[in-house]
Amino acid sequence: MSYRNKTYVIFDGDNDMWAYAYMKGWKENENIDFNFYDAHDIRPLTDRASEETVKQRLRERMASAKQAIVLIGENTKNLFRFVRWEMELALKKDIPIIAVNLNNKRRIDSDRCPSIIRNEYVVYISFKMKIIKYALDNFPTEYNGRDPEEKGGRYYKDEVYEELGL
Repeated sequence: MSYRNKTYVIFDGDNDMWAYAYMKGWKENENIDFNFYDAHDIRPLTDRASEETVKQRLRERMASAKQAIVLIGENTKNLFRFVRWEMELALKKDIPIIAVNLNNKRRIDSDRCPSIIRNEYVVYISFKMKIIKYALDNFPTEYNGRDPEEKGGRYYKDEVYEELGL
């Protein structure tokens, strides 16, 4: 199952840490089979680490990822230094991207979605553990079986959410 593979999480560390903390809690819960690669635990880097040093560490951490989650909050589309760079790297490495709307929209939120992924083959979901797990379990297979020329956002029908009790 895809969710057993390492997942690279991209998010706004200043404003959306709460969502990332929820995901870490799900990961620690022994009743939830949920895992992701903790790419933002960049210690022992100091605040004085150069941008290139930080990017090198993040690059190393993304190297073993099989999928990426982008937590899309209110300011995500405006972040370029690391967040946009991480999305660019995921696209370059052809890693499936699951875009998670922190405002719980189930489809692309044009007001918040970063332009770099807006027209890419990305699935958009709400910030609910069950649909995130479902996407981790299903989207990478869909992504890897797609026509590489196919573009545009994806989403799960309401029936999928209903089957998951959402």
